[in-house]
Amino acid sequence: MIVVVGSLNMDLVVRSPRLPRPGETLSGGPFATYPGGKGANQAVAVARLGAPTTMIGRVGADGFGQMLRIAAEVDGVDVTGVIDTPGMPSGVALITVENGGQNTIVIAPGANAALTPEDVQAVAHQIAAARVLLLQLEVPLPAVIRAAAIAHAAGVTVILNPAPAAVGRLPAELLANVDYLVPNETEAAVFLDESSGVPPEVLARAVSTVCGVPNVIITLGAAGVAMFGPAGVTRMSAFPVQAIDATAAGDAFVGGFAVALSQGLAPADALRWGCAAGALAATRPGAQSSLPTRDEVLGLLEGRRM
Repeated sequence: MIVVVGSLNMDLVVRSPRLPRPGETLSGGPFATYPGGKGANQAVAVARLGAPTTMIGRVGADGFGQMLRIAAEVDGVDVTGVIDTPGMPSGVALITVENGGQNTIVIAPGANAALTPEDVQAVAHQIAAARVLLLQLEVPLPAVIRAAAIAHAAGVTVILNPAPAAVGRLPAELLANVDYLVPNETEAAVFLDESSGVPPEVLARAVSTVCGVPNVIITLGAAGVAMFGPAGVTRMSAFPVQAIDATAAGDAFVGGFAVALSQGLAPADALRWGCAAGALAATRPGAQSSLPTRDEVLGLLEGRRM
């Protein structure tokens, strides 16, 4: 089983010919609404790849909250750990996607901001029974810290996707319980005073040293990934695809990597799973709507286009 502690957001997405400059108004369209949130995205990514999945988080007692629950449940995610929060709206993400697939995202956390260490402690038995725990930074840090501590004490593999990028470095009490840190280049820069122009392999090693995390994987979009771990540096190219929307591609990577790792694959092989899942997600619009199935990932890994 894989447990995800994190956010559930409704994504409000508009396409645009390009990303707007500061102060600029563009005429865009079309507009669409998709279930999202980094936590829910990763939970659905894992479930579609065939692993039993449990989601822990909060939604508002509103229409969006019910839609987010149903969307995750339809994909086989156990949502009994998702708590309704009266008096608060569900989280939303305002997303602009340009024609090349790149995006900008602004999040209004809503009920996600109400997740507490006590909420996490109430499901400690589920976390301790997992093979892998997935964490992000779209819920309050104390809840993330508590979840990592529970998992680490039980010997559960902890994967932290430090997104969105935190202001300042993350506390040592969290990083000490993380097995795999998975930032993109922008997020990795937060951990270092200077990273401009640094090769990704060097950046991954430097983040591992500074944070004290044994394994660091830096996602590079179309350039693939770079990982530093006990076996040294591994660089892997991305699968060539026609990208139309990068939303949730990083979440698909994390989900694919986590599933492969939970099934006993070596980290380098798990990277290929992650890269395949992320590439496929970039070929479709939306967040959860873009996440691939197990058969699709296996097809890409075997050289068959699904």
